[in-house]
Amino acid sequence: MILAAEKGDITTIIGGIAPNWGPFGTLGNEARVMIEVVMAISILLCLGIAVWGAAKQRIGATALRDTFSAEQGKGLIVAGLTGVFIIGSLGTVFTIVYGMAV
Repeated sequence: MILAAEKGDITTIIGGIAPNWGPFGTLGNEARVMIEVVMAISILLCLGIAVWGAAKQRIGATALRDTFSAEQGKGLIVAGLTGVFIIGSLGTVFTIVYGMAV
């Protein structure tokens, strides 16, 4: 039996969305991990909202012929993907703003 995440840990999972730590360089290790976990949970929540919107749009547009539900689904998709983009780019934005202030 081969495990998919045999060598990985939490930093493997959330390492791609972790900020560069420019302005947060003096934070302790526990605080960094908490920020990374909050960002990962927020991205998963936003992706869930986008998936819920896609399902709502699909069901509303085909099965029920409910245009209002389909429009709500489009809004949820846009909101979820926008949230993912904003949360994913927070580290970059903070680093740029911090660099401009210094």
